[in-house]
Amino acid sequence: MAGFSPPAFDRETGSTSGTGRGGAAKVADFRYRPSPPPGPAGVVPACADAGVAGSTPDPFPSELHRRRQAFAALDLGTNNCRLLIARPSGEHFTVIDAFSRVVRLGEGLAANGRLSDQAMDRALAALHVCAEKLRRRNVHLARSVATEACRRATNGAEFIARVRDETGIALDIISAQEEARLAVLGCHILLQDGEGPAVVFDIGGGSTELVLIEPGGPVPRILDWLSVPWGVVSLNDSAPPPDGTEEVRQRRYAIMRDLVSTAFAPFAERLAPVASKAESVRLMGTSGTVTTLASVHLELPHYDRQAVDGLIVPSRSMREICARLTTMSGAQRSTLPCIGDDRANLVVAGCAILESILDIWPAEMLGVADRGIREGILRSLIAADAKGEESRAGLIRQRSI
Repeated sequence: MAGFSPPAFDRETGSTSGTGRGGAAKVADFRYRPSPPPGPAGVVPACADAGVAGSTPDPFPSELHRRRQAFAALDLGTNNCRLLIARPSGEHFTVIDAFSRVVRLGEGLAANGRLSDQAMDRALAALHVCAEKLRRRNVHLARSVATEACRRATNGAEFIARVRDETGIALDIISAQEEARLAVLGCHILLQDGEGPAVVFDIGGGSTELVLIEPGGPVPRILDWLSVPWGVVSLNDSAPPPDGTEEVRQRRYAIMRDLVSTAFAPFAERLAPVASKAESVRLMGTSGTVTTLASVHLELPHYDRQAVDGLIVPSRSMREICARLTTMSGAQRSTLPCIGDDRANLVVAGCAILESILDIWPAEMLGVADRGIREGILRSLIAADAKGEESRAGLIRQRSI
């Protein structure tokens, strides 16, 4: 079994001690919040946090104060820009603000190797909205990440610098390993009960991550993983144009399937003996593809996260939906609820990736998660902050002895 050395987990807290490219240590960008207004001499505003310019940190904040602190996770992907702001709630968290917008940052990247001016402008417009939300909330710790589009683009670093200058958001271009780890951390709690290994996958806009895990404990153990540069945008852009007859559409789909299956082949060889020995194989997907197909499966008139997140769907039903969608024209797909114009063509690329995953990990049921990287970031931040508070409290007690 090929090894994977992800950032080391602390199984008790869920925090990490390693980094991907850019590093998991780079978690906070306090420019989201302006300095608190000056008050009477010696008085610190109640909202002041350690690390915010102009504030005086409380060396031992109360538990109530900690629960009121907000944490933020921003994920700029190849197709979407998503933000979550949440507060700790027991062992979990409560979302207090959210934002999601299709920005198509990776549009044209496969052909040119660069982020286009139009794509960067769309992403920046969304990031300005995120920056305003972050300013208005009591954000204590935040982490903002960028994934495959910025990893691949020759001007990715320039774009990151422009985002910092114009919005104050410090995007961290994370590695494929870190992306896979965060996706697992964000959604593994929805994995259906059972024994033996499971596969969690994330079909993104510019890449797909597959992770073989051994569930158990607060954080599952990662046994093996793969990241390929095929996501719904990159695969759609690399295939022939999506127009023509049904026969032409079927040939196009076959080309996409072949591209993905070839990329998955090394991982498929490693998975085969694992699947053959397992009493049962479990599978969970987190992405717009699986949530969209789940919505079609449920025949929802509009997207409903509560109905989709945590749903268990027969894999056979997902294949049947894929077969139906790939024979339809883009105009026909766009009329379906929960697909629309934005996903009319991209969903076909997603189907090709999903079916290739089902080929190499033949689970009878597919778990669907409307959560992933952002939730993984939030869990990491909250756990790391709690551990930091415990360490600081211990240090303060030692000094007082």
